[in-house]
Amino acid sequence: MKRNTFNIEKLVRPNVAKLKPYSSARDEYKATGTEMVFLDANENPYENGVNRYPDPQQRDLKSALSNLKKIKPAQILLGNGSDEVLDLIFRAFCEPKEDNSITLPPTYGMYKVLAETNNVENREVLLKKDFQPNVKQILEVADENSKLLFICSPNNPTGNAFDPQVIKQLLNEFNGLVVIDEAYIDFSGYESWANFLDLYPNLIVTQTLSKAYGLAGIRLGICYASEEIISVLNKIKPPYNVNELTQQKALERVLAIDDVLDEVDAILLEREKLIVNLSEVKFINEIYPTDSNFVLVKVDDANLRYEQLVEKGIVIRNGTTQPLCENTLRFTVGTPEENQKLVNALKAIQQ
Repeated sequence: MKRNTFNIEKLVRPNVAKLKPYSSARDEYKATGTEMVFLDANENPYENGVNRYPDPQQRDLKSALSNLKKIKPAQILLGNGSDEVLDLIFRAFCEPKEDNSITLPPTYGMYKVLAETNNVENREVLLKKDFQPNVKQILEVADENSKLLFICSPNNPTGNAFDPQVIKQLLNEFNGLVVIDEAYIDFSGYESWANFLDLYPNLIVTQTLSKAYGLAGIRLGICYASEEIISVLNKIKPPYNVNELTQQKALERVLAIDDVLDEVDAILLEREKLIVNLSEVKFINEIYPTDSNFVLVKVDDANLRYEQLVEKGIVIRNGTTQPLCENTLRFTVGTPEENQKLVNALKAIQQ
């Protein structure tokens, strides 16, 4: 049953609620487009492209994302990679030694690391054998101090997206914030949950420019949420957390969305070709469904096959130590040439 008691003020840490955010020079004066002399921020006055502090609110980039995603700029927070965004969420809403978060292994390992870093108990509920969330157990594990539920969909390392009906149930019945990590959403046929922010006030969606946009090196993470949640996170974010070069490169790439979509299409085509080739490898016992830019497979001996591939100059991910992932390997979809080298190596070591 859909709950109607959500109140963001009850979730924010009291000290954060009372906090007055730092106001930088660039917050206090917003450029008007006229020729101004800036003597307010103690910067080096000699122009070299990066001698001035960057826009602390990344207005141009947020405007471009707003136009692309049809989400208001006030509902967008940008961070130094998604990991900073996730850390800010912990710091804003979880009281150390009191509150807890819930994660669904096998999943992205940084959720647990950030919980431990912030001295927040992390409760783990394993995915079911089909790699879907166990709603009954999640709701049983949750209590009044469960502030955050992390859902990675499409999931890393399994590759699959979660059933939308399952996520809807958790959004309706979990009494904290539901953080849906959509790092791989651009490779999925499912609709982004960022399109449903107005329906679920407890929803936070994180995305990244590291995957589909090919900008892993610039570290740009995105958070979409209600204006109230974004306002809280803005109170505690560092004033200049996204540097000028990152903002410029990210804006350039977002505005070149047609190029991004072409690359995504190419990756998806290569993904399907790779899956066909993997099905012909004798020691691969199962190929799991994927909505991502990678494929998870079950093999006879993951440690052996990993070392054999390294010897042939192919570096993949060995997932055998993760829950439910014994003897699994994860292959990122590369260029056609890289994928062919992988297939050749796999077929060579099966002899």
